[in-house]
Amino acid sequence: MTVPPPSPKFDPLNTAVLTISCPDRGGIVAAVSQFLFSHGANIIHSDQHSTDPAGGTFFMRMEFHLDGLDLAREPFERAFAAVVAAPFGMDWHLSFAVQPKRMAILVSRYDHCFLDLLWRKRRGDLNVDLPLVISNHEDLRRDAEMFGIPFHVVPVTRENKAEAEAEQVRLLQEAGADFAVLARYMQILSGDFLAGFGRPVINIHHSFLPAFVGANPYRAAFQRGVKLIGATSHYVTEELDAGPIIAQDVVPVTHRETPDTLVRLGRDVERQVLARAVKAHVEDRVLVYGNKTVVF
Repeated sequence: MTVPPPSPKFDPLNTAVLTISCPDRGGIVAAVSQFLFSHGANIIHSDQHSTDPAGGTFFMRMEFHLDGLDLAREPFERAFAAVVAAPFGMDWHLSFAVQPKRMAILVSRYDHCFLDLLWRKRRGDLNVDLPLVISNHEDLRRDAEMFGIPFHVVPVTRENKAEAEAEQVRLLQEAGADFAVLARYMQILSGDFLAGFGRPVINIHHSFLPAFVGANPYRAAFQRGVKLIGATSHYVTEELDAGPIIAQDVVPVTHRETPDTLVRLGRDVERQVLARAVKAHVEDRVLVYGNKTVVF
């Protein structure tokens, strides 16, 4: 009896993701697929969406295995740019799983989203490097250092905000951060910070905005007798809490809740929504379109 040789084990780190947006027209999927096939790549997953087949915008995310690829990264990118991207007018990005994105975290005193991200990174649920944490308070230093992550405190006041943000940008750039996550960082980022950093920033907030603003939105919601509470994660723009939304969720509540139970439920949904948004960003599943997102 002949025993067949064992199949090669699939290596999830030996994969790449190609994301594309361009004017919709016929032949896009065929051109991309043919190019990958001609260079020995094996397509694993493919998703696409068109805002309007007649003159809309086409979005695609294609994940492929690198076994058999006949080109190194730079020659592959040059060939794709010339053969496929230029003729179709594509905005495109290629990322490799073996090169994790470098995620920075900004946090104040609340620890629920912060610790959840650290735990998911340690468990391998988030394929990221985490080079630093920046805070405006000392409270969470021990938690960061227990995970072996450098913790930088940059106090922020009304008087020193510009200088503090400049120092934060310097730290982010020095660490080579590819994006930043506001894990309940209780400061409003200025346009100067966003322009100076120049990379995506992801935020999380309760979904009571703008109906329940202020320092204690859960008590305000309790007083109104809400029946749903939720959270929203979005990219940060200069307009407060108005950036492109990545993920949202809600949980039902009843008249039996107290302000304290609303806080606990709210924090739980906040950390779940933020984790989903970060994971989608890390896996290149989010394509921004104006002030909207396509999330594959």
